Order: sequence, then C-alpha cells, then structure tokens
Amino acid sequence: MSDNRGGHVPASGGAQRTAAADPCAPIRDAPADRPFVVAQLGQSLDGRIATASGESRWINREAALDHLHRLRASVDAVVVGIGTVLADDPLLTVRRVDGNHPVRVVIDPGGKLDGSFRCLAEDGVRRLVIRSGPASVPPGVDVLELPSEGGVISPRAIVEALFARGLRRMLIEGGARTISQFIDAGVVDRLHVLVAPMIIGSGKMGLELAPIARLADARRPPTRVHVLADGDVLFDCDLRAASKEV
Repeated sequence: MSDNRGGHVPASGGAQRTAAADPCAPIRDAPADRPFVVAQLGQSLDGRIATASGESRWINREAALDHLHRLRASVDAVVVGIGTVLADDPLLTVRRVDGNHPVRVVIDPGGKLDGSFRCLAEDGVRRLVIRSGPASVPPGVDVLELPSEGGVISPRAIVEALFARGLRRMLIEGGARTISQFIDAGVVDRLHVLVAPMIIGSGKMGLELAPIARLADARRPPTRVHVLADGDVLFDCDLRAASKEV
C-alpha cells in the first residue's frame, strides 16, 4: 500500500528492503516510449483464487482491495478476459481511492458480451472490446479486431494495439488464464500477487504457466514484499528485471 502501514519485509531471492516504497510508483513513472504492463492476482496462502465450487469473494481483505483500486488509478487501461466478466460482472472502476477511471478493455474473441454487463455501462469512460471477428456491441463501445489462433488472441498483439491507441500503462486484472497467457508471452513488466492468510486446500489455482522441466528454468524475479494493514501480503515482482537476468 502506498501509505506503508505495516512496513515492508524482505523476500528471499533478490528482494529489496525499502523504508518508503510505493508499489504503484514504478507504474506511474514508467518510460513513455514503450508499453508498461502490470498484472494483479489475489490468492490464498496455498495459491487458490477460488474454491472448488467457484466462490472467490472475498479471499483478500479491505487493504488488498484498496491496493487494487490504486493500481487501476495508476494505469491508462484495465484489461480483463471474457471469463472474468461472465463470472464476476466487475465494474472495473476506481471507487475506493482518489484517481481517474482507466479505459475498460474486455478480451472477447468469440463475441459473447452483451450490453447487460456493468463494465460496458455508459458512464463517460471509454470502453473497448477486443474480438477476432465482427459482433454487435452496445452503443458507444469501441471494437478492436485482432486475429486469434485456437480461440486465443496474442497477448503481445493486444499490448501493441492498445499502446498504438495511446494506452501506455495497462493493468491485466483477470482472470487467472488471461494473466497466465500474458506472463507466458513475456509482455508483463510487473506482477502484483496479493496473498491472504487463508488456506483453502482445493479449488482453482492462480497461475497455470507453460511447464518447465528444471527448477533452474523457474522465474526468480526481484521482489519487494509489503505487509498490508489487515494482514494480507503484497508481493511486487519485477518480471522485466528477471527477464534481463536470463
């Protein structure tokens, strides 16, 4: 959190200790000559983002939700996959902190969206749907058509297309499959993992990346750890620095 209540704890594997680090500062201060992508994931201690029945509200607590809204206020666009919209019907607005609402972007290759979802509601904020073919959208919603392969639109193509439209800083907010695809594509600069002190024991995992055969091939990003006011822990992982070290 930017007010740093609870202090900071150093993590192993290249973590850095700092007295007054704002985890949103690297996003706001990112260079303007290329896209900057941050992904956010909330999970339990055992890496679950939902129970086996699909219940996920609320794994993380108030301070983690405040941080999510600070992330939204720090970017130009918040991006979610169609699965998140169908399951959660999120607003994707900034409500818990001061700041501007980002452009709301939905990745919907198959054209499943309709005007009933809250993120497409007209409120003066730009809304954008990314599809791989023509489909109807509510009035005022922009459409970006990109090719897909196997029902998946390339994350790199999405980032490049949004950047070309002036959306430089992007938050990939969900769901887990979308975040995993963007990480596997190598387009995520920063990963914020919000961990709640909760053990679910079964259910949906937060990340499902391409398999590796050796631990030597695992990502070990430089990480700052922030203990939030009510006990959740933020892991701020610098994936861009990790890729330069390889």
